[in-house]
Amino acid sequence: MTGTASYPRLLPLLSYRSPFQPKDGCQALPRLASAACARSISQTARDIPRRPALALTCRGPDAYRIRGIQIRTKKTKSSFKLEDLPQGLIKLDPEPLPDIPPDDGLPAYPTVVLQARRNMLKFENCVLLTRVGGFYELYFEHAEKYGPLLNLKVAYKKTNAGPVPMAGFPFFQLERFLKLLVVDFNCYVAVAEEFPNSPGDKVKSGGLMHDRRVTRIITPGTLIDENFLDPYANNYVLAIYAPRQDEAPTSSTDQDQSEGWESDKAPVGIAWIDVSTGQFYTETTTVASLPSILSRVGPREIVIDQALEPHREDHRLFAALAEDKHFITFAPQGEFQPVSQWGPMLESEIPAHTIASFTQEEARAGSLLLQYLKDRLQGLSMKLQPPLRQQNMAVLTMDKNTMRALEIRETIRDGAYRGSLLHAVRRTVTKGGARLLNSWLSAPSTCIDTIQSRQDLVEYFIQNESHCDQITLLLRRSHDSQRLVQKFAFGRGDADDLIALANTIRAAQDIYELLANNAAAAAADVDGKSENCFVGLISRMRLDEPSELADRIRKSIDEEGLMQQHQKEDDEANQVLSLAENIVAAEGTEEDAAVLPKGSKKRKPVSIKDHYADDNMTFIMQPQASPGLEDLHRKLSALLQEKVEMGNTLRESLGVPSLTLRWTPSLGHVCHVKGKDMRATTVALQTAVSSSRSTRTFHVAEWTALGQRIHQTRFEIGTEESRIFADLRAAVVANLVKLRRNAAVLDELDVTTSFARLAVERGFTRPILNNSTAHTIIGGRHPTVEGGLREQGRSFTRNDCLVGHDMKNPTSPVSSDPGREESTPSTTAASSASTPQEPSSEGRLWLITGPNMAGKSTYLRQNALITILAQAGCFVPASHATLGIVDAVFSRVGSADNLYRAQSTFMVEMLETAQILRHATPRSFVIMDEIGRGTTPEDGEAVAFACLHHLATVNRCRTLFATHFHGLADLVHERGLHTSSYGEGPVEMYCTDVHEDGEGGFAYVHKLRKGVNRDSHALKVARLAGLPEAALATAKEVLHGRNRSKS
Repeated sequence: MTGTASYPRLLPLLSYRSPFQPKDGCQALPRLASAACARSISQTARDIPRRPALALTCRGPDAYRIRGIQIRTKKTKSSFKLEDLPQGLIKLDPEPLPDIPPDDGLPAYPTVVLQARRNMLKFENCVLLTRVGGFYELYFEHAEKYGPLLNLKVAYKKTNAGPVPMAGFPFFQLERFLKLLVVDFNCYVAVAEEFPNSPGDKVKSGGLMHDRRVTRIITPGTLIDENFLDPYANNYVLAIYAPRQDEAPTSSTDQDQSEGWESDKAPVGIAWIDVSTGQFYTETTTVASLPSILSRVGPREIVIDQALEPHREDHRLFAALAEDKHFITFAPQGEFQPVSQWGPMLESEIPAHTIASFTQEEARAGSLLLQYLKDRLQGLSMKLQPPLRQQNMAVLTMDKNTMRALEIRETIRDGAYRGSLLHAVRRTVTKGGARLLNSWLSAPSTCIDTIQSRQDLVEYFIQNESHCDQITLLLRRSHDSQRLVQKFAFGRGDADDLIALANTIRAAQDIYELLANNAAAAAADVDGKSENCFVGLISRMRLDEPSELADRIRKSIDEEGLMQQHQKEDDEANQVLSLAENIVAAEGTEEDAAVLPKGSKKRKPVSIKDHYADDNMTFIMQPQASPGLEDLHRKLSALLQEKVEMGNTLRESLGVPSLTLRWTPSLGHVCHVKGKDMRATTVALQTAVSSSRSTRTFHVAEWTALGQRIHQTRFEIGTEESRIFADLRAAVVANLVKLRRNAAVLDELDVTTSFARLAVERGFTRPILNNSTAHTIIGGRHPTVEGGLREQGRSFTRNDCLVGHDMKNPTSPVSSDPGREESTPSTTAASSASTPQEPSSEGRLWLITGPNMAGKSTYLRQNALITILAQAGCFVPASHATLGIVDAVFSRVGSADNLYRAQSTFMVEMLETAQILRHATPRSFVIMDEIGRGTTPEDGEAVAFACLHHLATVNRCRTLFATHFHGLADLVHERGLHTSSYGEGPVEMYCTDVHEDGEGGFAYVHKLRKGVNRDSHALKVARLAGLPEAALATAKEVLHGRNRSKS
């Protein structure tokens, strides 16, 4: 065995002394070699300071005895450097043998494979990607399982321990395969990177050039800056703390303590973080309310204490989570960290009075989440925003059924973004603004002051369109600074991120100046209100230190050099891609070739000569970035000028015009001549280090010395650039709080300017919000359906909603606009029985009947969406709207079963209805469609009336109740619930209709009118759907027979 690998074997023998041998010098050595060799070791040890480069070689087929065990070795040759040996004389006293690493039972695989295997055992629940040169590779069962899924060819590496399955891909395709593994296959991925070993580490590891360590574990909820991270939505990881069966609740209230872990009212703590932005929230809730919160937050990953994993079958928490497909991770709780110890992971300390407001459940959930993130990020520093308690945020709540039925973020049918409310109203130009809009629509405010401050901004931008356009242009120049800043907090930001951050700061400066200059001028135009809407925004912006940082970045970063560096990186990627294409062409199939990226076709691959040329080194910092860097660049310029002069001198003295001064990795600094110049006598006298038929290369001492000085200077420039870049990173982290606050202001401006453009484009109006319990909407429209009809060249029928409106004390005008159809519901002869007196109220519950396809469900949804838009601060699709603040919106629309939970369609309907009846308050807004249709007509009508009666008399909330059970109208009159009952009943009746031309043709009348429509016209819908005529004839026969029997 040769090389440094023999060193660990030799040291124990040199330090070993048999207890049966005398204690004098070399005689204490075992018979490792001959006596002359032993003397050589002793003498050489004294000469080490004078002869550091000598190497020792020991030969001989010897047998030696250790602890009574005779070991015979074969004839070997061991070589090592003397500087690797212990210095000084050999000690006579025995030393303990060095610790031998434990045998992990792994076969004798090659080094890279062995490192990968150990990492696989350490991170056994992760897919391991190991960096090997220009590729990431999978080994063993990971290659066999995931190679085919990733469309990678699985090869088998021959080793002494047997064939090892392996698959790999070029390093520049890492993002693509991470997306497949993390997003599509919901895997945990451990990424092991290469780290060059220091000389000492090489000795310790037996000569390994690189160490491969896992630097990060990537999961769906811990994405930071990956390209496949959705830029328009938050990427939350959420932790849930719930008491175990053997654990008492930690809440301090007696009521909560009385609820055990098996109850729906058991308190649970939740905490959620967006790792990519640093946003941090906590909340205390119950198991029953948990699904609604999860629907609003939309976490990509849920973390639960692994101590609860054995209780998956009997703990109520898992029954609540099973209703939706959540990505659940079980993690150890670890040592509990109270809120007061979260400071090192936050950008700023939490005030003492705020710490006291967190419940024990929230603290435990936050502790679990923070420890999970530290484990997944493998030591990366975190600078999160201080946690906000959701209970302190006044927001409108919506359960998961409401979010789904109203299609806030995605459609019911296919879960698509197109067709949702978010798609219909989003006009934002920044990614942070899009995320904020998503948050506002998912959790509208219930604070009138907050809503009105947003409306004031929207109104100002509508009235000052030029200012709106200017701010929009400036916002387009900004970047996603929330995530940019977080990248630097993790130590991952690069030079491009610094440039983007500087541009964002400059855009924020221009916006600040524009707002400050226009506030006073706008005051005279809108009675002094508009300047106040900017006071809060301007006061939150801090630009002094960030402006200095932006100037420093611009003076430091050389954007032209940065572009050249990107080109070099692209060239390197193209070289690896070319290698991959050659391998696929030789061993792969057409399918393997199809999955490879195409690469750049415009530039030729950079040759090795050009890659290592002296002029190919790029710098990303301007010389003026620091005095030291400026001196180094002056020194480099002088050396390069000296190189030019030396080249001219050598060409002239040697008489070879083609001579060039070059550097190559294998030959060093050389002179290169070509063509007929290589036959010159002066060249022939030089000792050639490389030659061909047309070229000759030789060394010149002067050029070698100069070239070394040039390389040393370039190395010093690179070191200084790294120092400057580290200082800039540190400056960004130092301004973390200010940059995040400025980014929040830009996001808010983006949303409000987008609301203004939307209002102008779609004809939205400003709603009036008050503390009443009435809805007064004149000429309302469905924001999503209207857009779809406009694309088809059709118009939307407007309708009013006066639910809860009191005629004696109206809160808003209800007269119709002259430019549109009648805006107030008209009273017709088809209305219900005569009343003893005129009703004084429009009723807080509207019972709506009418034909299928006549727009009842659309009407219900449009009024709920108008409420959500209004409390989000947006203008609404109506001619006029005065709304009492709503604390919650509930929806029971549509039908679906849950076969996994053994729940029929009717059971699901009843569960959702029960949720509404238990939680709706007088300030809630409820829409219910077709209650009771999943059972017999008699039972269904009874259940429907029971729900209507409960909503009207117990919950006393604003309700729109659509049904095909026409008998409900009779029951309403019988029970005295109609508004005509002495003007005090809570229920009013409205309907849609069908207009028939007498010749078989018909048209739906989507305009609501007062009254009851007792004909659903189901056969007309069946005909439109294409039912066979024979089936329609049979249906008519049955229907006419029943009508005759009733009459």
